Amino acid sequence: MSGLISVMLGSLLGAIARYFVSGFVARRIGETFPWGTLLINVSGAFVIGIFGALAENKASILASPDNWLFAVTGFLGCYTTVSSFSLQSLALARDGERVRAISYVGSSVVLSLAAVALGFALGDLIK
Repeated sequence: MSGLISVMLGSLLGAIARYFVSGFVARRIGETFPWGTLLINVSGAFVIGIFGALAENKASILASPDNWLFAVTGFLGCYTTVSSFSLQSLALARDGERVRAISYVGSSVVLSLAAVALGFALGDLIK
């Protein structure tokens, strides 16, 4: 049960952070290009990289399952989903699985774009 609470609390804070960061960027720069989303995704990938590296040390605070669930699954999961994708791609590449890493990146991009196009098309049919 403590894992679920960790995810819930992290998710709450991640969603709030995303709301404020994207709003701040939109007010400062505008919304003609998704700069807020770009900033969120890049910063989330940067943070999960740090957390992933820190978690390899068994003495690290992030080696604890509840802390990982709070910080990565909860907070970064709601802040951005690109952070997990980035860490997984890097892990495959670092493990020498370059073909799988490239396949993962390619299929993730293609499938995500296909899914958004399909959802957009379905939304057009419903409205």
